[in-house]
Amino acid sequence: MTIPVLLKSDLPGVAICSRGKVRDIYRADGRLVLVATDRISAFDCVLGSGIPLKGQVLTQLSVFWFEFLRGIVRNHFLSMDPGEYPQPFPPFRDQLEGRSMLVKEARPFPVECVVRGYLSGSGWKEYRESGSIAGMPLPPGLQESDRLSTPLFTPATKATSGHDENISFHQMAGLVGQSTAETLRDLSIRIYLRAAQHAERQGIILADTKFEFGTDEEGILLIDEVLTPDSSRFWPRESYRPGGPQPSFDKQYVRDYLESVGWNKQPPAPTLPPEVVEQTTSKYVEIFRRLSGRELQ
Repeated sequence: MTIPVLLKSDLPGVAICSRGKVRDIYRADGRLVLVATDRISAFDCVLGSGIPLKGQVLTQLSVFWFEFLRGIVRNHFLSMDPGEYPQPFPPFRDQLEGRSMLVKEARPFPVECVVRGYLSGSGWKEYRESGSIAGMPLPPGLQESDRLSTPLFTPATKATSGHDENISFHQMAGLVGQSTAETLRDLSIRIYLRAAQHAERQGIILADTKFEFGTDEEGILLIDEVLTPDSSRFWPRESYRPGGPQPSFDKQYVRDYLESVGWNKQPPAPTLPPEVVEQTTSKYVEIFRRLSGRELQ
């Protein structure tokens, strides 16, 4: 059976607020409707291929985590039942079902809150060049994918286009204020530790992740997506071997393919072959099932 792919939502008569690399955002009577499409981006480019079920995984896994983490921090999630959305959204259930959320509107902070429990990705690259990450020195002699003695908070700027840039905690404090920066750092590490503990019980290593926060009239809340394979590195615990890259249940598989074909990382982005699309869907659905203990709607 061919699984339909939604590359762009189309709600006639409804004005779109913004269209990001993955999400289409609509205003909804003082709230927002976030639609997770099946678009996939890598190296800051949206690829020509969609990934079947990707939007459902991102939405439903985020909802799982919003519920799981409610005791640590408030979040913006209200409902994922299109029948509960304000007009004119309910008639578009065919596009919204399973892949959209009605959320509170918040004022987002202009930073990505990244937590790293393992040495990988841009953190590994920075360590090789300088022996530090985000200005924090690390012990010499570490290998790629090594577990860090304590999780590191390494913020980044939020780019509306192009690549996010790693910044120091001091620079973050300059953007949001010292007290707010400390609160966001502490919340991020608490969330990471709680989620990593849960993932470990499911045989999954949460290597690193990034969070977004915003504010409303009641204070700070967790927003956007949370602990998904687009925003996190998930490694199977049974095959973990430090000293190199790890098998993963996330977007790294697509990045690795694009590196292997020698793409120059400039538009236009290539189309993925069917076997890469199929394997990516499989990885996304598998990590959803293992982390949530649920079947995808």
